[in-house]
Amino acid sequence: MPPRSLILPRDRDHAVVEVDGKEVRLTNLRKIFWPAIGLTKGDLLQYYADVASVLLPHIRSRAMVMKRYPHGAAGEFFFMKRAPSPRPPWIEICAIDHGSKGVIEFPMIQDRAALLWIVNLGCIDLNQWYATCDDVDRPDYVHFDLDPGAGAGFDRVLETALVVREALDALKMPSVVKTTGSKGLHLYVPIVRGPEQGDVRTFAHVLAQELARRHPALITAEYRVAKRPRGRVLVDYNQNRWGSTLASVYSVRPRPEASVSTPVRWQEVEKGIRIEDFTIANVPARVAKLGDLWKPLLAARGRFNLSQYV
Repeated sequence: MPPRSLILPRDRDHAVVEVDGKEVRLTNLRKIFWPAIGLTKGDLLQYYADVASVLLPHIRSRAMVMKRYPHGAAGEFFFMKRAPSPRPPWIEICAIDHGSKGVIEFPMIQDRAALLWIVNLGCIDLNQWYATCDDVDRPDYVHFDLDPGAGAGFDRVLETALVVREALDALKMPSVVKTTGSKGLHLYVPIVRGPEQGDVRTFAHVLAQELARRHPALITAEYRVAKRPRGRVLVDYNQNRWGSTLASVYSVRPRPEASVSTPVRWQEVEKGIRIEDFTIANVPARVAKLGDLWKPLLAARGRFNLSQYV
């Protein structure tokens, strides 16, 4: 385990900690969030503090949809979009017009203090908007959620990922990959901001349909669960729709082993990985050794210009 720049208290239930000059009130630190392995809410908070340096650039300046698990990973959860009030004055807001639902004020995670404040609400995984707050209709990436259907093992997901990568390579589209931390893989392509969210979804939809046509025994693009053929992997284009979110990179997931949505190398996909390989227990050390494998998603150079296809 690399040296920790921020060590949270573990000997009490509640604490006020100073994080980069801001006071953050943490609660129920000793509450068990993963009963099978004895991990607490404090362990969850410490994990996020440990990976903050690589996580924050991927979620900064984006509206955050809060998925709250007040009773831990095995308990019920609920989604919350509006930033709770009262809240610290340093929590920045992204106001997004939802038409008939009015303007919703989402919180943003701009720094370590805001990260710990959000996680302290019981947010196990983090779900950020696909576009930054300065233009919420124009995302800076397109992605594909590879979701195994009934009868499809994770080996089929790995096979599908390589097929999708090959198709993206043929289009000269750079891609990065991570485990979802749940059942599948996420492939992301950094794009030049320009096309609106609906156009990005349309591109993903057309590509998914073409891949399903070329590989009918492996891939489906059928979004309706009841009509999906058994043993196929869904290349889920619809997650690119406006207002949808996916668990962010480095997010912990509410699985029994506290798995983490982890960036992996394509060579690791080729050799074979498992969701269970990456957990709260080992991801901070992996990050310290390998750095952020998803840096290409943040770079200004090398982004694909999707405007030519939409």
